[in-house]
Amino acid sequence: MTDEDSAKDTRIPTGPAGVPPIVIQTSPDSKRRRWGTRVLLAVLLLSLLVNLGFFAKYQEYYGEAGGPLERFHSGNETASKKIALIKISGTLMPPFTGRIIKAIQRAEKDDEVRGVVLSIDSPGGLVADSHQIYHELTKLRRQKPIYVSMKRMAASGGYYVAMGAGPEGRIFAEPTTWTGSIGVIIPRYDLRKLAEKFGVSVDPLKTGPFKDSLSPFRELTPQERKVWEGILDDAFDRFLRVIADNRSELDYEDVKKLATGQIFTATEAKETYHLIDEIGYEEDTIKALASKLGLGEDEYRVVTYRFQPNLLELLTGSVRARESAEPIRQWLESTVPQALYYCTWMALPLPTDR
Repeated sequence: MTDEDSAKDTRIPTGPAGVPPIVIQTSPDSKRRRWGTRVLLAVLLLSLLVNLGFFAKYQEYYGEAGGPLERFHSGNETASKKIALIKISGTLMPPFTGRIIKAIQRAEKDDEVRGVVLSIDSPGGLVADSHQIYHELTKLRRQKPIYVSMKRMAASGGYYVAMGAGPEGRIFAEPTTWTGSIGVIIPRYDLRKLAEKFGVSVDPLKTGPFKDSLSPFRELTPQERKVWEGILDDAFDRFLRVIADNRSELDYEDVKKLATGQIFTATEAKETYHLIDEIGYEEDTIKALASKLGLGEDEYRVVTYRFQPNLLELLTGSVRARESAEPIRQWLESTVPQALYYCTWMALPLPTDR
């Protein structure tokens, strides 16, 4: 190798434009510092999420997180006196039962609320849930009058909760309202032939003869039928007495004659069976209650209640998770014994075009 060749080997390489490239050398210390920064950021983010979770739990336990929020509905926006419009719609079951109860309690505690209108659009639901709502309404009506506005349907458990207005309350129904369906049902499916067709056999391990009662894979025994008839009779008798106690024109025997599970039109319910008081719309119910309270048109505002997800639900995405898991939950609960005040022939959900 010549001296000239040696000189060429020691030259700094150049780019296309003859500009020397920039070479950055990183030391092990700088790499460690970068990793340390990343770890600190991750710890900070984790700490932030944990603290937000604790804050959400604190609000849920001590505060009003997840409670009903008041919204203006109609009337005089500046009036201090209120009429609360509590909407009861769809099947009466968790988690909606809890929200309805919170709305009732909110109206009860609000001194500015002078009366309550229940707007019912429901085919009923679980026996326990129907009675829980009714029980809360009986406490409310001791302090404030309750009127009822029935919409498309107020049947079975929907009619049960309407009784919360008491003998002094008035029940309005739209001309096309369906009501009645007084009775109790425990859904039961017989899958024995289907199981035989696919070669499915069931052999549950149980601690007592009634533990797998209402199993869809075997015939109901006489002893089991007697047990469930007793449960049905208890719920049925309670339903009849609730109506008899709250409809002044009906006694227990009158209600028992109507308790065939039949649906009644608004006209039948008013003129023939005395299940309702007036045929009218929600606005008519509000005006009638305002008149009872001695309030002029400009002396009150109507408010409703709505709910929003709490912080913990938003952080965990549990609202969306619950919605996506709903079909699975319904399938899992399909064979669980549940007594219902429910109008079961409604195969399709009620329309929601209002």
